[in-house]
Amino acid sequence: MVKLVNPLYQPLAVLAGAIVLVGGVRLAKLSPFVMLPLSAGVAIAGAGLMASDTPKAAQPKRWSPAMEKELSNLRTQAHSLAQKAQSLKTEAQELLTQSLQMELLGTLQYACDRTTELPQKIEAMAKRLHGDDSILSVQELQQQRATVQKKLAQSSGATQQQLQQLDQSLQRNISLAQQGQDARQAQLLSLSQLIAESAGVLQAMQNQLRRADLAEASQSAELKNLSDELRDFQENLDVLVLT
Repeated sequence: MVKLVNPLYQPLAVLAGAIVLVGGVRLAKLSPFVMLPLSAGVAIAGAGLMASDTPKAAQPKRWSPAMEKELSNLRTQAHSLAQKAQSLKTEAQELLTQSLQMELLGTLQYACDRTTELPQKIEAMAKRLHGDDSILSVQELQQQRATVQKKLAQSSGATQQQLQQLDQSLQRNISLAQQGQDARQAQLLSLSQLIAESAGVLQAMQNQLRRADLAEASQSAELKNLSDELRDFQENLDVLVLT
C-alpha cells in the first residue's frame, strides 16, 4: 500500500507531476482544470512510491524491560548521590574555615565535584549502549578489566577491596559475553553496586564532618581518607561508564 507523502519532500515526484501538466496542456491540448488535479495526483503517488522504496534508518536495539528498569534505578541513584555530594560540599565550606583545614577542604571538594558529574556520565553511557551496535563485546570488557587490574596492582586497603570486587564483576560480564549473552544488564548492576557503596562512603564523610573534632589531626586524617575513598569510587565508575 502506497503511503500519502508530501511530494515536496520528493523533488523527482514534483518533476513528474510538472511534466504531466505541461504535456497535457501544451501537447494534448487538454484543459488546465483537468490537468491540475491529474498532475497533482501523479506527484503525490510518485512521492509515496519513492518513500516506500527508501531504506529505513537503522533503529536502535530496544532494551529488555529488566534493563530499562535497571537503567531507571541507576539514574535515580546517580541523581540522589550527586545531590548529596553537593550538599556535603556546601556544608564542608561552612565548617572547614581554618587555614590549616584548607587542604582537607580541597580534597573533599574535589571528591564531591567528581561525584556530581555522575548523572551526565550515566546518560552518556546509556546513549552509547542504546546504539545499534550496543551489545558489549568481549574486547571492550577485557579492556575495562585490564584497566582495573593495572590499578589493582598499585592499590592497597579499601581501594584494593573495591577494585577486587569490580574485577570479579567484569570477569562475570566477560563470561556472559563469551557465551553470546547480553552483558549490558550485568554491567548496569555493577554500576549500581558501586554507586550504592559510594553513597555509604559519602554518608560516613558527612557523619565524620559533623561529629568529629577536626582540630584533632587523627580525625581530620580520617575524613581525608574517606574523601580519597570516594574519589577512588568515582575513578572506578569511570572505567565502566567511559571505557
